[in-house]
Amino acid sequence: MAAEARVSRWYFGGLASCGAACCTHPLDLLKVHLQTQQEVRLRMTGMALRVVRSDGLLALYNGLSASLCRQMTYSLTRFAIYETVRDQVAKGSQGPLPFYKKVLLGSISGCIGGFVGTPADMVNVRMQNDMKLPPDQRRNYAHALDGLYRVAREEGLKKLFSGATMASSRGMLVVGQLSCYDQAKQLVLSTGHLSDGIFTHFIASFIAGGCATVLCQPLDVLKTRLMNAKGEYQGVLHCAMETAKLGPLAFYKGLVPAGIRLMPHTVLTFVFLEQLRKHFGIKVPS
Repeated sequence: MAAEARVSRWYFGGLASCGAACCTHPLDLLKVHLQTQQEVRLRMTGMALRVVRSDGLLALYNGLSASLCRQMTYSLTRFAIYETVRDQVAKGSQGPLPFYKKVLLGSISGCIGGFVGTPADMVNVRMQNDMKLPPDQRRNYAHALDGLYRVAREEGLKKLFSGATMASSRGMLVVGQLSCYDQAKQLVLSTGHLSDGIFTHFIASFIAGGCATVLCQPLDVLKTRLMNAKGEYQGVLHCAMETAKLGPLAFYKGLVPAGIRLMPHTVLTFVFLEQLRKHFGIKVPS
């Protein structure tokens, strides 16, 4: 009797990302605060202390509903496209896909996911950054759906996709998270020293998280600034030029918290995904 393997259901990536987001949301919030500083004044620890002192410990979870909404649009879309197409293409070929095909597929799925997730991403950035504004300038969105509704009503539907170009471009660069994970896992298993278990998933996802962090940070900074802007930028190029005035390292502002946030988020996402696949995936002959 042939052994059975399991493949992911199309929505597992979104669920896994939501689980990871619940664990890493405070780090994501601090990353946004650091990236929207006009001058480098506070580091990660200092920013965390300021947030807790001014608004309390639960303020570290401001915008959690928007973060979950983002994962169920952006992450769900890119994982669904990547894993579904990869599994379908692999059926008609011998062995795993070549790395360049994984990169291409990861870029396409990331681009589409970035566009789909832009509205939730914008509300996420605004809700996380709201506490930094003076009380009379705060938007005070009750939750993610309230934020989406108010942006559409007060600023127009087009505003919901402000920064879509940057979000889609960043999504393409997150190719490092999907394709590098697949490739790293394949290489680790090919050594024969480790089995397809949690330790292998940890190693592969750690490598993927590092690749994604370095590739995405400049666009992530620009995306955050554009989404949080109140009309001071005329477009992506203008935002890039204004950011460049702060020095080349401004494009990597928040790199450490971004890495500290993205690395565990990546590890947790793939560990959760693999566990969902193992216990609830679709059985297929191996």
